[in-house]
Amino acid sequence: MRVTKFSAGALACAMAVLGSGAMRPSDAADPNGNAAGQVKSGGYSLQIPFGLDPESAVIPEDNPLTKDKIELGRALFFDKRLSKDNTIACASCHMAKFAFTDGRHVSKGIRGQKGGRSAPASLNRLFSKTQFWDGRAATLEEQSIGPFTNPIEHGFANHDEMVAKMKKIGGYRKLFKQVFDEEITMAGVGKAIASFQRTILSGNSPADRFDQGGDEKAISPEAQKGLVLFREKARCTKCHSGFNFTDEKFHNLGIGWDTGTVDLGRYMVTQNPADIGAFKTPTLREISRSAPYMHDGRFKTLEDVVNFYNKGG
Repeated sequence: MRVTKFSAGALACAMAVLGSGAMRPSDAADPNGNAAGQVKSGGYSLQIPFGLDPESAVIPEDNPLTKDKIELGRALFFDKRLSKDNTIACASCHMAKFAFTDGRHVSKGIRGQKGGRSAPASLNRLFSKTQFWDGRAATLEEQSIGPFTNPIEHGFANHDEMVAKMKKIGGYRKLFKQVFDEEITMAGVGKAIASFQRTILSGNSPADRFDQGGDEKAISPEAQKGLVLFREKARCTKCHSGFNFTDEKFHNLGIGWDTGTVDLGRYMVTQNPADIGAFKTPTLREISRSAPYMHDGRFKTLEDVVNFYNKGG
């Protein structure tokens, strides 16, 4: 459905305040004293920022959270030595300043190689059931080790090659023994990185304080108009629904067909013709920091995104 040019600006404004919030568990409570939540797992209590739903957390029974495991995952996430040429870490494509994306049109890997998609935000993965733009990873643990053997991203030929390299890095053997009571394994790497990623949370946004906290001054009058459009005429909530502003489903928006190489998206996982060109609905949390937008990073601004839909996209 079309919206006016003025409305497009208001809608973009609303989208920005939907996603601008706190990205640290310590910021969980809102200024008005609205209670934050907790997720308890493995004797560890994870603070959930205001506006998020603790009951929607996805934590496998075989990978409970522990403080030591989270810290090991943090170390692995930021370690460039866990790439073939010591130049790429998970954090190279998932930076806090860009809402745990990389601010690029498409991501870069070892030797400066370009990937085919924009880096998805690795925040609020605690609530996500499938991972990657095409949902090829059924768990966060699986996602956490996938890039290591991608020839463009981290570049290892196989997991054995990476484990062998890790065994030569001082400290990792001791840490894995401490956390898992075993030698270094890729399963352990996946569990540790996934545990750390589950602590990267964004909530307590102006929209949360306005909508759930009752603070009428939390967002501007223009953003309030945009929020009405977002929910009604513009129908954004058909896909960007719920507390995390995503339906966790896959949709074909009709983009990507004007390039030299067509990305078939979800179809490459399911082989279902109905999934050709379909990609996962991203969260709108921290959307003001995660430009450019869409799976191929084609839109530089939120206004560009809104205008795309305004034209019938």
